[in-house]
Amino acid sequence: MKAVFIVFNQANTERITYMLDKLEIKGFTWWENVQGRGTVDGEPRHGTHTWPEMNSSVLTMVDDDKVEPILKTIKKIDEINKEIGIRAFVWSVEATY
Repeated sequence: MKAVFIVFNQANTERITYMLDKLEIKGFTWWENVQGRGTVDGEPRHGTHTWPEMNSSVLTMVDDDKVEPILKTIKKIDEINKEIGIRAFVWSVEATY
């Protein structure tokens, strides 16, 4: 089992919702109004007058075979408009209850 953490500009909300539905990912936690800045060339997202945009994030635990389709979809979303920003991070889940 893997944990997949996705951080994305709120402009991508519909795309992320569609991806979760299309890949039949039922369980996730969603945070809105997440602040931050990309490590490479991302613009800050602070919800302020100077930096008005905001991010959201999703954390989901999925079987290993779902990871590749998620990452491929995230890459496609990113290629549509790199300025908007989206990233996914994956790590192993050792135990769950």
